Order: sequence, then structure tokens, then C-alpha cells
Amino acid sequence: MFPRSEVFELPTIFTNDPVSVNLAMYDLFETELKADYTGLEVLFLSVHAGNAIHMRDSTVRSPSDLIGKKIRTPSRTGAWSIEALGGIPVAMPVPALPQSLQKGVVDGAFVPWEIIPALQLQHQTKFQIEGYNQERIGSLMFQTSMNKAKWDSLPEDIQRAFTDASGPEWGVVIGQKLLQAEKEGITIAIEAGNTHSVLSKEETQRFTDILSSVVDRWIDNVAAKNIDGEALVTKARKAIASHLNDT
Repeated sequence: MFPRSEVFELPTIFTNDPVSVNLAMYDLFETELKADYTGLEVLFLSVHAGNAIHMRDSTVRSPSDLIGKKIRTPSRTGAWSIEALGGIPVAMPVPALPQSLQKGVVDGAFVPWEIIPALQLQHQTKFQIEGYNQERIGSLMFQTSMNKAKWDSLPEDIQRAFTDASGPEWGVVIGQKLLQAEKEGITIAIEAGNTHSVLSKEETQRFTDILSSVVDRWIDNVAAKNIDGEALVTKARKAIASHLNDT
């Protein structure tokens, strides 16, 4: 539905820093992303802190550990990542995840640490896995927007109140709060006795090598919509890199 914006969900594009990605989306909105939002007034876009791996009964140290595993996916890009790694993507709303884990409908899930306390995932999983330097397998984009006709009907002072509260600095605040929530979430899992594994640089690279195919798949997919995905990937990477010290 928002194919251009989806670039910021892709693995190897989003790695580990929601702040830099939020700012990059702000930078590229007018020139690259706005066409996704016809009929909407977008106040801000944001991403969560990235898809980490949560598993019921077995840990993950290499892509082969996911072969044949049923993994809850948050999005189509998440599904593509799971497929690339040999897993079986299972789409479901996140509130259904605890019961699905308990009943064995899925073997694991791609969700950030922040959701652990809300869903009590420390009781439904035994293993939490992330890459070197907290690298994740892509992310999920969120938008705060308003119907354009409704927006246009608002008095200018009300519009200004919204825009003043939704500039790039808000992307920094959201990203920082999510990073703090990540620390709190994984701490809860560890204190419950779960195993938190951080992959080595070499182990993480094995995932990255495979997941680069997801970016290629996305480029091919959006080409059918007359979107130059390769150019957008390059611009997204550059914009993110320019904000890596802004956290």
C-alpha cells in the first residue's frame, strides 16, 4: 500500500537504529515518499527498533536453524525475509502471538524486544536472538496521518499546532524511547530465565548475505509499479548514514 516507504523496512536497509531511519524518512518524504500518500496529510513516519528473533524451544545461530520453522511475520518484507532464510512465514496480528506460541501454531516470531512485557513473551519463549551490534532483520513502518480534506478544513493555528509537534525532532524522541523500551524488554526476558544470544560479526554476516536477496526482490516488485527501487535503496542508505550520529 505504501511501496516507496517500504524501503525503510527492508533488512540491510534498516539495521539497528530507529532514530537515523526516522530522520531519513523525513528527509526523503517530499521528494521520494509523498506519492505513497495521496489523499492524506502525513504528520510523521516512524519505525520500531527492528525485528529480533524470538523462539519457543530452540535457539538460532545460523540461517539453517530457521529452515522449516514457522515464524510469525509482521509484514510482507518480513515474510520475504523468513522465506529467504528457509522458514515458513505465518501472518497474524501481534495480539494473537502469545496463544499461537503456546499452542505451537508458530515456532517463533519476528518482533522487537519492546513488545515482550505487553505480550508476556518471556513466558511463551525461551530464546531471544539478535545480530552483532544489535542488528535486526528489518523493521516495520508506522504513520500518523489525517484525511487531507479534513486537514484542509482545520484552522491554520490548529494545523500549526500539529506540525509544530511532528517535526524531525519528534522522530528522534520516538526512536530514543523505543531504544530504551528495547533495553527494558530484553531485561525482563533475561530475568525470567530466557537465553539472550547476540550473534558474532561473522554469524551476522551469514544472515546479511542471504537477506540481500530480499532487497533485490523488493526492487523487482516495485518496478512493476514504475518505481525505481534501486535508486530509492541508494538514497535511503545514504540518508540513514547521514544521521547515524544523531541518536
